[in-house]
Amino acid sequence: MSINGYATLEGTTRYRDRFTERAAENHFRLEQNLWLSSIGIGTYLGNHDEATDERYEESIMRAVELGINLIDTAANYRFQRSERSIGVALRHLTEERICERDELVICTKGGYLPFDNEPPTDVRRYVEETFVRPGIAQASDIVKGHCMTPRYLQSQIDQSLSNMNLECIDVYYLHNPESQLAVVSREEFESRLRAAFEQLESNIAEGRIRMYGAATWNGFRVSPTAREYLSLERIIAIARSVGGDEHGFRFIQLPFNLAMPEALVADNQTAEGEHVSLLEAAGALGVTVVASASLLQGKVAHNLPEHIREPLGSLATDAQTAIQFVRSTPGITTALTGMSSREHVEENLQLVRVARTLPEDFERLFGEN
Repeated sequence: MSINGYATLEGTTRYRDRFTERAAENHFRLEQNLWLSSIGIGTYLGNHDEATDERYEESIMRAVELGINLIDTAANYRFQRSERSIGVALRHLTEERICERDELVICTKGGYLPFDNEPPTDVRRYVEETFVRPGIAQASDIVKGHCMTPRYLQSQIDQSLSNMNLECIDVYYLHNPESQLAVVSREEFESRLRAAFEQLESNIAEGRIRMYGAATWNGFRVSPTAREYLSLERIIAIARSVGGDEHGFRFIQLPFNLAMPEALVADNQTAEGEHVSLLEAAGALGVTVVASASLLQGKVAHNLPEHIREPLGSLATDAQTAIQFVRSTPGITTALTGMSSREHVEENLQLVRVARTLPEDFERLFGEN
């Protein structure tokens, strides 16, 4: 039986209130009428085996116990196994009354053609038999292993709901839609984006998803002259043309960390005729920003210099310091961190008790660099 419900203001408030004595005042942030934890658990990395499945299940459950209520995944992470691990963890969490479904914000992504449990021996044959022959996607719809046609997205939403044993997904991201710009024209890309948004709005109306957005790697970070550049203002205009002022495009996700600060420092977006950063544009357009790659797969979690560590609070570990940078950045709501072991969860979530770095210290961090 599927788990009923979705994240609500009442539920996420209830979750937040359980941490009144255990969390810093600004660990939970009110966005899109939900209270979201300043750290979220990601499920990207790891082997496609049962041992890793079990570690993720334990890590997700422990993270929820310690103050994380935003869980992020994608259909293609670990060949659908990450979604399935989340489904197992959610069943334990709800059945054991550790939390209720309406307290958690579950996010997933669709776009890349996912394998099933393990890589196939013949990729071409797998794609033909799984997607093309059943009519889920035509070969011409697929761009470098990526597809976002309405029929394909519907198959992926239904699959993700089944994988996670849910009736409704809180946030559904188009996964790296800018990858299509390597092949199709911008006019064709916007036509495909509009069709995708129409399908996502239909799923909101039918109760399968609550909100949607775009999870990108390069699109929001590169120069406006780059082929894969995405204008957030233009994307919102397309969403508004499909769904009106109450459209469901409410979240974006992009890498942001000590080595990739473009969302904060690059004025590559526009808002009301002004050149602004991605974070400023998102604020002006009512879009919530979730940061991926907060540790850049561990590359910014070691050997940080003192002029970085000290303004961020001289925390116990460099991993905590790197996460603190992301969760303290104005305009970032949640810093996603991949955690597939209980030990990493317990180490990183010591930050739940730590306040956001003060603006003056954050500015000093940049001034001394």
